[in-house]
Amino acid sequence: MPVTQFSHGSPIADHPEGIPRLEEFQTASVLFKLLSDVSRLRIFWLLCHCEVCGTELAAMVDMTPPAVSHHLRLLRSSHLLVSRRDGKEVYYRAADTVEAQALHHMIEEMLEISCPKNLSGDDHG
Repeated sequence: MPVTQFSHGSPIADHPEGIPRLEEFQTASVLFKLLSDVSRLRIFWLLCHCEVCGTELAAMVDMTPPAVSHHLRLLRSSHLLVSRRDGKEVYYRAADTVEAQALHHMIEEMLEISCPKNLSGDDHG
């Protein structure tokens, strides 16, 4: 591997076999693309702190229920959210996964915000 002006004799430059392959970054890339939408990012952050039904969430973020439903479907399909049905209502919250927790932490660090003490009666954060 050629030495670049940025390598500064770094150990990784001396051991190219330690550089992860492109495919290994695929999951992170998909998640970052998914959260590149400001509404989806906000919805995900909120659901890291509470479990709410889609209708209540739509009111919280001042969006139409179909728009919120679209974002919830995408977040759920990438395993960042989980849902449960209670009668006619479906309740959503952030998944208890390493990826969801890491993204939650990263969002709060980047925005310099912290978990609210209590949203919607629950404290999941």
